[in-house]
Amino acid sequence: MALSPTAAQRRVIAAADPVTGRLKGPESQLAALVKRGLAFRHPRPPHDHFLTPAGHRIREAPDEPDAAAAPVAPGPAAPAAGDVFAARVGGEEAAPGDAGPARLREVRSAWQGLLELRRMTHPDGSTDRPCGWERTHLVRAAALALEAAGHRPAGPDGGDGYRVRATPQPEAVAVYEPDGTALRGCAGTLERAGWQVGEHTEPRTRARYLLASPRKV
Repeated sequence: MALSPTAAQRRVIAAADPVTGRLKGPESQLAALVKRGLAFRHPRPPHDHFLTPAGHRIREAPDEPDAAAAPVAPGPAAPAAGDVFAARVGGEEAAPGDAGPARLREVRSAWQGLLELRRMTHPDGSTDRPCGWERTHLVRAAALALEAAGHRPAGPDGGDGYRVRATPQPEAVAVYEPDGTALRGCAGTLERAGWQVGEHTEPRTRARYLLASPRKV
């Protein structure tokens, strides 16, 4: 469990750029935020510091006491990997508050953090296609893109809403949504997020679904 940031570190977090999460402040404070998993140092010059998704969460919910005490792991990829946040893949029980403003803040911060991870890890600094973490966490990555765009996940009892599931193919996920219009909306969202998407029909059930793979170029 990470220590809560100090008052001085909270001031640095509060002053971060609201979109990119770029930080400014004393090197000692920035290094302490990195150690807590709330920031990371960009590997390329000028080696600026940026908030991780956990850091964004604290910046956007400064008055929530348990936000500062949330468990985090060091390094920029750890929060996106689900140690602090997990996108809803559909079919799971919704936790209390999942439909409230706190959840919306978490989703937005996680998506911003993932875009920054793309920029940080792609040699050309692009954010228009999935990064290495997404290729090794296909279901969670596709679910985050959908939830961040406002699509509604299915509940545990089924009904309307998306469900993202693994497939036998090594770099593809299946997205199910019983409403045809919503399914096409999911396809558009994933394409804009850098995924290649095709619509298919299951031979046995005749149900329509999407097969989505991370775009490489």
